[in-house]
Amino acid sequence: MMSMRRFIVFILMLALVPAFTQARTSSLQQRIEAERQKSQALQARLHQKRGELNAAASHENDLQSQLDQTNAAIRDVNARIGGLDAQAESTRRKIAWNTVQLNAAQKSLALHDDALKRRLVDIYENGDMSYAAVLLSAHSFTEFVERWEDLRLLIDANETAVRARKTAAAKVNAVQSDLVRTQQELQAQELAQQRAQNQLASLASERRNLVAVADAQRRDVAQQVAQIEDLSQQEEANLEGLIREREQELEQEREAERRARGISAPETATESSPGTFAWPVSGTITSPFGWRSNPFGGSPEFHQGLDIAAPTGTTVTATASGTVILAQWYGGYGNYILIDHGGGFSSGYGHLSAIYVSVGQKVQKGQAIGAVGSTGQSTGPHLHFEIRINGKPVDPAARLHG
Repeated sequence: MMSMRRFIVFILMLALVPAFTQARTSSLQQRIEAERQKSQALQARLHQKRGELNAAASHENDLQSQLDQTNAAIRDVNARIGGLDAQAESTRRKIAWNTVQLNAAQKSLALHDDALKRRLVDIYENGDMSYAAVLLSAHSFTEFVERWEDLRLLIDANETAVRARKTAAAKVNAVQSDLVRTQQELQAQELAQQRAQNQLASLASERRNLVAVADAQRRDVAQQVAQIEDLSQQEEANLEGLIREREQELEQEREAERRARGISAPETATESSPGTFAWPVSGTITSPFGWRSNPFGGSPEFHQGLDIAAPTGTTVTATASGTVILAQWYGGYGNYILIDHGGGFSSGYGHLSAIYVSVGQKVQKGQAIGAVGSTGQSTGPHLHFEIRINGKPVDPAARLHG
Protein backbone atom coordinates (compact mmCIF):
# COMPACT_ATOMS: atom_id res chain seq x y z
CA MET A 1 0.00 0.00 0.00
CA MET A 2 2.82 2.39 0.89
CA SER A 3 4.62 1.71 -2.33
CA MET A 4 1.48 2.55 -4.25
CA ARG A 5 1.17 5.86 -2.37
CA ARG A 6 4.80 6.68 -3.08
CA PHE A 7 4.25 5.86 -6.72
CA ILE A 8 1.25 8.17 -6.85
CA VAL A 9 3.21 10.96 -5.15
CA PHE A 10 6.05 10.44 -7.64
CA ILE A 11 3.61 10.63 -10.54
CA LEU A 12 2.11 13.83 -9.12
CA MET A 13 5.57 15.37 -8.68
CA LEU A 14 6.43 14.52 -12.26
CA ALA A 15 3.23 16.19 -13.34
CA LEU A 16 4.08 19.29 -11.33
CA VAL A 17 7.66 19.64 -12.62
CA PRO A 18 6.70 21.16 -16.03
CA ALA A 19 4.37 23.59 -14.31
CA PHE A 20 7.10 24.53 -11.82
CA THR A 21 9.65 24.91 -14.60
CA GLN A 22 7.24 27.01 -16.63
CA ALA A 23 6.51 29.22 -13.64
CA ARG A 24 10.23 29.66 -12.97
CA THR A 25 10.86 30.50 -16.63
CA SER A 26 7.95 32.96 -16.63
CA SER A 27 9.33 34.62 -13.51
CA LEU A 28 12.77 34.88 -15.08
CA GLN A 29 11.29 36.40 -18.23
CA GLN A 30 9.48 38.95 -16.08
CA ARG A 31 12.73 39.83 -14.34
CA ILE A 32 14.47 40.12 -17.70
CA GLU A 33 11.69 42.41 -18.93
CA ALA A 34 11.90 44.53 -15.77
CA GLU A 35 15.66 44.88 -16.14
CA ARG A 36 15.22 45.66 -19.83
CA GLN A 37 12.78 48.45 -19.04
CA LYS A 38 15.13 49.91 -16.43
CA SER A 39 18.01 49.70 -18.88
CA GLN A 40 15.92 51.32 -21.60
CA ALA A 41 14.94 54.19 -19.27
CA LEU A 42 18.58 54.76 -18.33
CA GLN A 43 19.60 54.68 -21.98
CA ALA A 44 16.95 57.31 -22.76
CA ARG A 45 18.25 59.52 -19.93
CA LEU A 46 21.81 58.95 -21.10
CA HIS A 47 20.89 59.90 -24.66
CA GLN A 48 19.20 63.08 -23.39
CA LYS A 49 22.14 64.02 -21.17
CA ARG A 50 24.62 63.37 -23.98
CA GLY A 51 22.59 65.74 -26.12
CA GLU A 52 22.70 68.33 -23.33
CA LEU A 53 26.45 67.75 -23.01
CA ASN A 54 26.99 68.30 -26.73
CA ALA A 55 24.83 71.45 -26.60
CA ALA A 56 26.74 72.74 -23.55
CA ALA A 57 30.09 72.05 -25.21
CA SER A 58 28.93 73.78 -28.40
CA HIS A 59 27.69 76.79 -26.40
CA GLU A 60 31.00 76.99 -24.56
CA ASN A 61 32.92 76.80 -27.85
CA ASP A 62 30.77 79.61 -29.30
CA LEU A 63 31.42 81.81 -26.26
CA GLN A 64 35.12 81.03 -26.37
CA SER A 65 35.18 81.98 -30.06
CA GLN A 66 33.47 85.30 -29.25
CA LEU A 67 35.97 85.90 -26.46
CA ASP A 68 38.86 85.19 -28.84
CA GLN A 69 37.41 87.69 -31.33
CA THR A 70 37.08 90.30 -28.57
CA ASN A 71 40.67 89.75 -27.45
CA ALA A 72 41.82 90.08 -31.07
CA ALA A 73 39.90 93.38 -31.35
CA ILE A 74 41.55 94.58 -28.14
CA ARG A 75 44.99 93.76 -29.54
CA ASP A 76 44.13 95.65 -32.74
CA VAL A 77 42.96 98.72 -30.78
CA ASN A 78 46.10 98.62 -28.63
CA ALA A 79 48.23 98.50 -31.78
CA ARG A 80 46.39 101.51 -33.23
CA ILE A 81 46.77 103.39 -29.95
CA GLY A 82 50.49 102.65 -30.02
CA GLY A 83 50.69 104.06 -33.57
CA LEU A 84 48.79 107.16 -32.54
CA ASP A 85 51.13 107.64 -29.57
CA ALA A 86 54.09 107.55 -31.96
CA GLN A 87 52.37 110.08 -34.25
CA ALA A 88 51.54 112.32 -31.33
CA GLU A 89 55.14 112.22 -30.09
CA SER A 90 56.41 113.12 -33.57
CA THR A 91 53.94 115.99 -33.74
CA ARG A 92 55.05 117.24 -30.33
CA ARG A 93 58.68 117.27 -31.48
CA LYS A 94 57.71 119.22 -34.60
CA ILE A 95 55.76 121.70 -32.51
CA ALA A 96 58.72 122.14 -30.17
CA TRP A 97 61.12 122.75 -33.07
CA ASN A 98 58.78 125.19 -34.81
CA THR A 99 58.23 126.95 -31.49
CA VAL A 100 62.03 127.49 -31.28
CA GLN A 101 62.03 128.85 -34.83
CA LEU A 102 59.07 131.06 -34.07
CA ASN A 103 60.73 132.46 -30.99
CA ALA A 104 63.90 133.27 -32.96
CA ALA A 105 61.88 134.89 -35.70
CA GLN A 106 59.88 136.86 -33.17
CA LYS A 107 63.08 138.13 -31.49
CA SER A 108 64.53 139.17 -34.84
CA LEU A 109 61.27 140.80 -35.75
CA ALA A 110 61.21 142.57 -32.42
CA LEU A 111 64.68 144.06 -33.08
CA HIS A 112 63.61 145.33 -36.48
CA ASP A 113 60.34 146.62 -35.10
CA ASP A 114 62.26 148.48 -32.40
CA ALA A 115 64.55 150.07 -34.96
CA LEU A 116 61.59 150.96 -37.10
CA LYS A 117 59.78 152.47 -34.16
CA ARG A 118 62.80 154.59 -33.29
CA ARG A 119 62.97 155.74 -36.87
CA LEU A 120 59.30 156.57 -36.92
CA VAL A 121 59.63 158.49 -33.66
CA ASP A 122 62.54 160.40 -35.13
CA ILE A 123 60.51 161.25 -38.22
CA TYR A 124 57.58 162.24 -36.05
CA GLU A 125 59.72 164.48 -33.89
CA ASN A 126 61.79 166.01 -36.64
CA GLY A 127 59.48 165.63 -39.54
CA ASP A 128 61.01 165.05 -42.95
CA MET A 129 63.64 167.71 -42.29
CA SER A 130 66.18 165.14 -41.34
CA TYR A 131 65.89 163.51 -44.78
CA ALA A 132 65.89 166.98 -46.38
CA ALA A 133 68.84 168.04 -44.27
CA VAL A 134 70.77 165.00 -45.44
CA LEU A 135 69.96 165.76 -49.03
CA LEU A 136 70.55 169.57 -48.82
CA SER A 137 73.82 169.17 -47.02
CA ALA A 138 75.23 167.63 -50.19
CA HIS A 139 78.00 169.73 -51.72
CA SER A 140 77.30 168.68 -55.28
CA PHE A 141 74.56 167.31 -57.42
CA THR A 142 76.35 164.01 -57.66
CA GLU A 143 76.57 163.73 -53.87
CA PHE A 144 72.88 164.71 -53.70
CA VAL A 145 71.93 161.89 -56.07
CA GLU A 146 74.05 159.43 -54.11
CA ARG A 147 72.46 160.47 -50.82
CA TRP A 148 68.99 160.23 -52.38
CA GLU A 149 69.74 156.70 -53.60
CA ASP A 150 71.07 155.67 -50.16
CA LEU A 151 68.00 156.96 -48.43
CA ARG A 152 65.72 155.21 -50.91
CA LEU A 153 67.57 151.92 -50.45
CA LEU A 154 67.46 152.28 -46.68
CA ILE A 155 63.71 152.85 -46.71
CA ASP A 156 63.14 149.95 -49.12
CA ALA A 157 65.38 147.68 -47.01
CA ASN A 158 63.46 148.55 -43.86
CA GLU A 159 60.16 147.92 -45.55
CA THR A 160 61.38 144.62 -47.05
CA ALA A 161 62.74 143.45 -43.72
CA VAL A 162 59.46 144.26 -42.02
CA ARG A 163 57.42 142.43 -44.64
CA ALA A 164 59.76 139.40 -44.52
CA ARG A 165 59.57 139.17 -40.75
CA LYS A 166 55.80 139.49 -40.82
CA THR A 167 55.55 136.78 -43.49
CA ALA A 168 57.85 134.49 -41.51
CA ALA A 169 55.88 135.09 -38.36
CA ALA A 170 52.59 134.38 -40.12
CA LYS A 171 54.00 131.18 -41.64
CA VAL A 172 55.35 129.90 -38.33
CA ASN A 173 52.07 130.78 -36.64
CA ALA A 174 50.16 128.88 -39.33
CA VAL A 175 52.43 125.85 -38.94
CA GLN A 176 52.07 125.99 -35.21
CA SER A 177 48.27 126.23 -35.46
CA ASP A 178 48.17 123.33 -37.90
CA LEU A 179 50.34 121.17 -35.68
CA VAL A 180 48.30 122.03 -32.61
CA ARG A 181 45.14 121.13 -34.52
CA THR A 182 46.75 117.84 -35.56
CA GLN A 183 47.71 117.13 -31.97
CA GLN A 184 44.15 117.81 -30.87
CA GLU A 185 42.83 115.43 -33.52
CA LEU A 186 45.28 112.75 -32.39
CA GLN A 187 44.24 113.26 -28.80
CA ALA A 188 40.58 112.90 -29.81
CA GLN A 189 41.42 109.69 -31.67
CA GLU A 190 43.36 108.41 -28.70
CA LEU A 191 40.41 109.19 -26.44
CA ALA A 192 38.03 107.38 -28.79
CA GLN A 193 40.36 104.41 -29.02
CA GLN A 194 40.74 104.37 -25.25
CA ARG A 195 36.96 104.35 -24.84
CA ALA A 196 36.75 101.49 -27.34
CA GLN A 197 39.50 99.68 -25.46
CA ASN A 198 37.62 100.11 -22.17
CA GLN A 199 34.38 98.87 -23.75
CA LEU A 200 36.13 95.86 -25.28
CA ALA A 201 37.85 95.09 -21.99
CA SER A 202 34.48 95.17 -20.24
CA LEU A 203 33.01 92.93 -22.97
CA ALA A 204 35.95 90.54 -22.70
CA SER A 205 35.50 90.35 -18.93
CA GLU A 206 31.80 89.62 -19.37
CA ARG A 207 32.49 86.94 -21.97
CA ARG A 208 35.18 85.37 -19.80
CA ASN A 209 32.57 85.08 -17.06
CA LEU A 210 30.09 83.56 -19.52
CA VAL A 211 32.73 81.06 -20.68
CA ALA A 212 33.46 80.14 -17.07
CA VAL A 213 29.74 79.62 -16.38
CA ALA A 214 29.33 77.57 -19.57
CA ASP A 215 32.37 75.49 -18.66
CA ALA A 216 30.93 74.82 -15.19
CA GLN A 217 27.61 73.81 -16.75
CA ARG A 218 29.37 71.53 -19.23
CA ARG A 219 31.34 69.90 -16.42
CA ASP A 220 28.17 69.39 -14.41
CA VAL A 221 26.37 67.74 -17.34
CA ALA A 222 29.47 65.66 -18.10
CA GLN A 223 29.45 64.45 -14.50
CA GLN A 224 25.77 63.55 -14.81
CA VAL A 225 26.52 61.66 -18.03
CA ALA A 226 29.33 59.78 -16.30
CA GLN A 227 27.05 58.87 -13.40
CA ILE A 228 24.30 57.66 -15.72
CA GLU A 229 26.85 55.70 -17.76
CA ASP A 230 27.97 53.99 -14.56
CA LEU A 231 24.35 53.18 -13.69
CA SER A 232 23.74 52.01 -17.26
CA GLN A 233 26.74 49.69 -17.06
CA GLN A 234 25.37 48.27 -13.80
CA GLU A 235 21.97 47.72 -15.37
CA GLU A 236 23.62 46.08 -18.38
CA ALA A 237 25.51 43.81 -16.00
CA ASN A 238 22.27 42.91 -14.22
CA LEU A 239 20.57 42.12 -17.50
CA GLU A 240 23.60 40.13 -18.63
CA GLY A 241 23.39 38.11 -15.42
CA LEU A 242 19.74 37.31 -16.03
CA ILE A 243 20.53 36.29 -19.61
CA ARG A 244 23.28 33.98 -18.34
CA GLU A 245 20.78 32.52 -15.91
CA ARG A 246 18.40 31.87 -18.80
CA GLU A 247 21.25 30.30 -20.79
CA GLN A 248 21.99 28.01 -17.84
CA GLU A 249 18.35 26.97 -17.71
CA LEU A 250 18.41 26.17 -21.40
CA GLU A 251 21.65 24.26 -20.93
CA GLN A 252 20.07 22.27 -18.08
CA GLU A 253 17.11 21.46 -20.32
CA ARG A 254 19.44 20.34 -23.08
CA GLU A 255 21.45 18.31 -20.56
CA ALA A 256 18.28 16.57 -19.37
CA GLU A 257 17.35 15.85 -22.97
CA ARG A 258 20.84 14.45 -23.71
CA ARG A 259 20.70 12.23 -20.65
CA ALA A 260 17.29 10.94 -21.68
CA ARG A 261 18.80 10.06 -25.07
CA GLY A 262 22.05 8.76 -23.58
CA ILE A 263 24.19 11.45 -25.31
CA SER A 264 27.38 12.68 -23.59
CA ALA A 265 27.66 16.36 -22.73
CA PRO A 266 29.87 18.64 -24.90
CA GLU A 267 32.95 20.35 -23.53
CA THR A 268 32.55 23.63 -21.68
CA ALA A 269 33.22 26.67 -23.85
CA THR A 270 36.42 28.67 -23.22
CA GLU A 271 38.09 31.68 -24.81
CA SER A 272 40.13 29.27 -26.98
CA SER A 273 37.14 27.18 -28.14
CA PRO A 274 36.89 27.19 -31.94
CA GLY A 275 33.23 28.25 -32.22
CA THR A 276 32.42 28.40 -35.92
CA PHE A 277 29.89 31.08 -36.89
CA ALA A 278 28.61 32.22 -40.26
CA TRP A 279 28.42 35.86 -41.26
CA PRO A 280 24.97 37.19 -40.29
CA VAL A 281 24.92 39.72 -43.12
CA SER A 282 27.17 40.71 -46.02
CA GLY A 283 28.84 44.07 -45.62
CA THR A 284 31.89 46.10 -44.60
CA ILE A 285 33.06 46.25 -40.98
CA THR A 286 32.86 49.93 -40.04
CA SER A 287 33.72 49.58 -36.34
CA PRO A 288 35.71 46.63 -34.94
CA PHE A 289 35.62 45.04 -31.52
CA GLY A 290 37.42 46.95 -28.74
CA TRP A 291 38.00 50.49 -27.51
CA ARG A 292 36.91 53.35 -29.78
CA SER A 293 35.92 57.00 -29.73
CA ASN A 294 32.32 57.41 -28.66
CA PRO A 295 30.39 58.34 -31.85
CA PHE A 296 27.99 60.38 -29.71
CA GLY A 297 30.74 62.29 -27.89
CA GLY A 298 32.06 61.89 -24.37
CA SER A 299 34.74 59.54 -23.13
CA PRO A 300 36.00 56.53 -25.16
CA GLU A 301 33.87 53.40 -24.95
CA PHE A 302 34.44 49.67 -25.31
CA HIS A 303 32.67 48.34 -28.39
CA GLN A 304 31.41 44.84 -27.59
CA GLY A 305 30.96 43.64 -31.16
CA LEU A 306 31.32 44.41 -34.84
CA ASP A 307 29.41 47.07 -36.77
CA ILE A 308 28.67 45.74 -40.27
CA ALA A 309 27.35 48.33 -42.74
CA ALA A 310 24.40 47.26 -44.87
CA PRO A 311 21.29 48.94 -46.33
CA THR A 312 18.13 49.15 -44.24
CA GLY A 313 15.97 46.08 -44.74
CA THR A 314 18.84 43.72 -45.60
CA THR A 315 18.07 40.24 -44.24
CA VAL A 316 19.95 39.19 -41.11
CA THR A 317 20.44 35.44 -40.61
CA ALA A 318 21.27 33.35 -37.55
CA THR A 319 25.01 32.86 -37.36
CA ALA A 320 24.49 29.38 -35.81
CA SER A 321 21.62 27.16 -34.67
CA GLY A 322 20.15 27.82 -31.25
CA THR A 323 17.28 29.12 -29.13
CA VAL A 324 16.12 32.74 -29.08
CA ILE A 325 16.34 34.08 -25.53
CA LEU A 326 15.76 37.78 -26.27
CA ALA A 327 13.86 39.40 -29.13
CA GLN A 328 12.80 42.94 -28.22
CA TRP A 329 13.92 46.50 -27.76
CA TYR A 330 17.17 46.52 -25.76
CA GLY A 331 18.26 50.07 -24.76
CA GLY A 332 20.88 51.57 -27.04
CA TYR A 333 20.86 48.43 -29.20
CA GLY A 334 17.33 49.24 -30.36
CA ASN A 335 15.59 46.14 -31.68
CA TYR A 336 17.82 43.31 -30.49
CA ILE A 337 17.94 39.52 -30.82
CA LEU A 338 20.02 37.24 -28.60
CA ILE A 339 20.39 33.56 -29.52
CA ASP A 340 21.78 30.88 -27.23
CA HIS A 341 23.84 28.27 -29.13
CA GLY A 342 24.69 26.00 -26.21
CA GLY A 343 28.06 25.26 -24.65
CA GLY A 344 28.18 28.81 -23.28
CA PHE A 345 28.03 30.42 -26.75
CA SER A 346 25.49 33.11 -27.71
CA SER A 347 25.19 35.71 -30.45
CA GLY A 348 23.53 39.14 -30.49
CA TYR A 349 22.09 41.26 -33.32
CA GLY A 350 21.33 44.95 -32.72
CA HIS A 351 19.76 48.07 -34.37
CA LEU A 352 17.34 45.89 -36.37
CA SER A 353 14.50 47.47 -38.33
CA ALA A 354 12.43 44.28 -37.98
CA ILE A 355 12.41 41.12 -35.82
CA TYR A 356 11.19 37.87 -37.39
CA VAL A 357 11.54 35.52 -34.38
CA SER A 358 10.26 35.30 -30.79
CA VAL A 359 11.62 34.25 -27.42
CA GLY A 360 11.89 30.49 -27.02
CA GLN A 361 11.89 29.85 -30.75
CA LYS A 362 14.52 27.44 -32.08
CA VAL A 363 16.31 28.68 -35.19
CA GLN A 364 18.66 27.07 -37.65
CA LYS A 365 21.97 28.38 -38.94
CA GLY A 366 21.30 30.70 -41.90
CA GLN A 367 17.64 31.24 -41.00
CA ALA A 368 16.29 34.77 -41.47
CA ILE A 369 15.75 36.34 -38.04
CA GLY A 370 15.47 40.07 -38.76
CA ALA A 371 16.40 43.01 -40.99
CA VAL A 372 19.15 45.64 -40.85
CA GLY A 373 18.10 49.03 -39.47
CA SER A 374 19.21 52.02 -37.41
CA THR A 375 17.14 51.74 -34.22
CA GLY A 376 18.47 52.68 -30.78
CA GLN A 377 21.70 54.66 -30.56
CA SER A 378 22.87 54.38 -34.13
CA THR A 379 24.65 56.71 -36.55
CA GLY A 380 23.18 54.99 -39.65
CA PRO A 381 21.95 51.68 -41.06
CA HIS A 382 24.16 48.78 -39.91
CA LEU A 383 24.12 45.56 -37.91
CA HIS A 384 25.74 45.42 -34.50
CA PHE A 385 26.86 41.79 -34.13
CA GLU A 386 28.14 40.16 -30.93
CA ILE A 387 29.48 36.75 -29.91
CA ARG A 388 29.53 35.93 -26.21
CA ILE A 389 31.17 33.08 -24.31
CA ASN A 390 29.62 32.40 -20.93
CA GLY A 391 27.96 35.81 -21.15
CA LYS A 392 31.18 37.73 -21.88
CA PRO A 393 31.65 39.44 -25.25
CA VAL A 394 34.57 38.27 -27.40
CA ASP A 395 35.91 39.48 -30.74
CA PRO A 396 33.64 37.96 -33.40
CA ALA A 397 36.08 38.57 -36.27
CA ALA A 398 38.26 35.53 -35.49
CA ARG A 399 35.23 33.20 -35.24
CA LEU A 400 33.38 34.09 -38.42
CA HIS A 401 33.80 32.09 -41.60
CA GLY A 402 32.26 31.93 -45.03
